[in-house]
Amino acid sequence: MTEIELKLQVPAAALAAVERAVAATAAQRTRLQAVYFDTPDRRLAAAGIALRLRKEGRRWVQTLKAGPAHGMARGEHNVPLIVPAGQVPQEADPARHAGAPPHAALSAALAPRDGEAHAPALVARYRTDIRRLHRPLRSRHGTVELALDRGEIVACGPDGVERRWAVCELEVELLRGAPQAVVEVARRLALRHGLWLDVRTKAERGDRLARGLSADDPVPAVKAEPLRLRKDTPSGDAWTAVLRNVLAQASPNWSEVAAGRCAAEPVHQLRVALRRLRSAQRYFEGWPGVPTAPAWADAAAALFRELGRTRDVDVLRGGLQREVDAALAAIGEAPLPLPAATDLPHWTDAERARHGAVFFDLLAELSLPAATDAAADNAETGALPTLAAQRLQAWHVQALRDAKRFDTLSDEARHRLRKRLKRLRYAVEFSSGLFPRRAVERYLDALREAQEHLGEFNDVCVALAAYRPLAAQQPQAWFAVGWLAARREATLTACSRALKRLRKARPFWPD
Repeated sequence: MTEIELKLQVPAAALAAVERAVAATAAQRTRLQAVYFDTPDRRLAAAGIALRLRKEGRRWVQTLKAGPAHGMARGEHNVPLIVPAGQVPQEADPARHAGAPPHAALSAALAPRDGEAHAPALVARYRTDIRRLHRPLRSRHGTVELALDRGEIVACGPDGVERRWAVCELEVELLRGAPQAVVEVARRLALRHGLWLDVRTKAERGDRLARGLSADDPVPAVKAEPLRLRKDTPSGDAWTAVLRNVLAQASPNWSEVAAGRCAAEPVHQLRVALRRLRSAQRYFEGWPGVPTAPAWADAAAALFRELGRTRDVDVLRGGLQREVDAALAAIGEAPLPLPAATDLPHWTDAERARHGAVFFDLLAELSLPAATDAAADNAETGALPTLAAQRLQAWHVQALRDAKRFDTLSDEARHRLRKRLKRLRYAVEFSSGLFPRRAVERYLDALREAQEHLGEFNDVCVALAAYRPLAAQQPQAWFAVGWLAARREATLTACSRALKRLRKARPFWPD
């Protein structure tokens, strides 16, 4: 009923070595030909559901999968079909999954909507043709199946054009034992062969093709989902909920960034997720049931720094460069070209695998068995609002201390204040369900305004640093520097006003 697996993309340079690692005496080869079904308006895809008919060797199986693909576990239900020799089933029947846990999600997605007598019929949307090399592998935590898939996903888009997406990936699926077995094996193979974690399922990729997108087309970045903890949640469980929330944002954006075929926004949202993760580490530090030194901490910090340089490129291209060029045009000067830069990091396979190890460390922590010490759990219950209030008060006081003397701070100290406000904001958002909603929102409004203006100030400082080196060779760069210097003073004034409002904001947590 539950599929527990991780999917690793296999670069061309690593294919031969990975094939040797999978091929063994017990290895088998199977051809998998599948057709995926959905409504014409994509109701199943929108709900994170995949429904397929697949020929596995000589047998046919109808499979239903439901649930988030950003972790390891998804609901799965398989129904073997009796199909006469030489015939091919043409339709998927949702009723075959009646009584299985994923069927509730399927029924909800296919339920008629307002004004509809019935939901649209299911139609074939895309197909896959995969050659699978697979075998079992025992590890210290259990037995997994290694499955090397090579083939393609094919779909005809709305424009009538057939599009294809090549598949070359290694799946590590739990057969018996604990989920740690999947993480342990996947992490080892990824680092050994330069593979990278990819949470984009074949169904998701097929849906993109069916919508008329190619493998190279950018897709919207995944942003953080709201999180509302309960007051009676033990702090260890709250920590786990925050990790899952962050992983749901980080891993889809990582998949796009690691593929090297995306716009700057997934890079930005991956940085946001990593900052939220590191803020959560500081926020929950020392609370009962929370690890003191997470295994992923150093790797998360390293990946965050690595992505930092792409953020500066995005700052300039996001508007400031256009504004400077417009100001130059107004005085009859030509645009001022900046040094060429790229939105995306360029990693070797080994570097990408090393940076992606943070996700295996996160999944390893989340796959650990739950604490069984009932007395300790009961002692934690109800303490979460108190712990949150103490930490929020300390960070609030620290931020206000710098806000009061903002006009005399160095730019470096102002940048440090901006990061503290971000950390405070994420902490407030993590714990918003513990306190009165309206009071939290009023505080957040003032906090977001201050953070926004400090962010604009930082962007101007980044732009000044980019234009100043050009002044020696290009005289018009002096105009750009002067224009940005004036903009800097204006943003400083806006920052001071926003910080005064923040100083007056009333804390929503009890003393």
